[in-house]
Amino acid sequence: MNMAFKDITKKLLAELPVRSRDVLTKRYGLGKVAKRETLEAIGGEYKITRERVRQIEAFALNLIKKSKAYMGAETAFNQLKKSVDDFGGVVHEQIFLESLAKDKSTQNHIHFILVVSEAFTKFKEDDDFHYRWTTNPLFADKVHQSLKNLCANFSEGDLVSEPELVKKFLVELKNIKEVSEDPKVDQFADKWLLLSKLLAKNPLGEWGLAASPNIRMRGIRDYAYLVLRQNKEPMHFADVAKKINKTFDRTAHPATCHNELIKDGRFVLVGRGLYALTEWGYSKGTVIEVIQRLIKENGPLTRDQVLEKVLKERRVKTNTILVNLQNPKFFKKNPEGKFVVIK
Repeated sequence: MNMAFKDITKKLLAELPVRSRDVLTKRYGLGKVAKRETLEAIGGEYKITRERVRQIEAFALNLIKKSKAYMGAETAFNQLKKSVDDFGGVVHEQIFLESLAKDKSTQNHIHFILVVSEAFTKFKEDDDFHYRWTTNPLFADKVHQSLKNLCANFSEGDLVSEPELVKKFLVELKNIKEVSEDPKVDQFADKWLLLSKLLAKNPLGEWGLAASPNIRMRGIRDYAYLVLRQNKEPMHFADVAKKINKTFDRTAHPATCHNELIKDGRFVLVGRGLYALTEWGYSKGTVIEVIQRLIKENGPLTRDQVLEKVLKERRVKTNTILVNLQNPKFFKKNPEGKFVVIK
């Protein structure tokens, strides 16, 4: 199939004047060197402006569409149209090309067919989406809107597994009658997700907003957050550093890791060198501060109640809690024998 497309482009280009053919060959990387040249580069070779090159390109494409070779390429156009539809009807340009051919040269020839044929519509890259192609613009717009709705429900800190993300996406797609009636909607959902520039996947396979530090990690703190989140329980900073090295192949020194985590509000020091995530319900503070907060939140507490509640938030020895609880500057017993905070 791939060689057939190269033959088609050769026949289409043969219909053009020499300069027009050369401009398209360079512009779309159809020569021996599979490199798409810019308007400026081509203009420099011919000593003409980039606008003049654009005019020649547009004229050449229109000329091709009126040629006999174009009419003779209908079978190839239909074949490619079927490939687009089988890939979901709305396709990420580069991912789609790579699915059809491994080498850049063949990809360029297929891309040229997409450009020439009126059966395909190209959507330009923007802040929300990558370059994409479709055979049904109205259908594509509905998929685009579903993706926008999906992204709008994400906050910066959200992370979900791919199956969970697809499930959320299918909810949005079901709101679109034409899409929900397609029996292949489940099959295409994961491919449509790749159209969006706002969503991305981190090295652990979790999805979130592309700009989130949980997806685009910027330093040790962000890697440490993912490590702790995956571990689901407190870890010593030295173990966090080792896990970062192993999981992300990134150098993380224990001392640096400790210094970074203690300054970040996402982490709480819950024991000697042990860190937990704030989102797990832990709060910052010394053992005394934790005891004070718990008594203020729950009212007077017995010795055993204090121990139970503090041990849920701190990985410390029982004796450490008791020593702090017995500090007369901060706590005293009421007539019922329960501990209260001294104001």
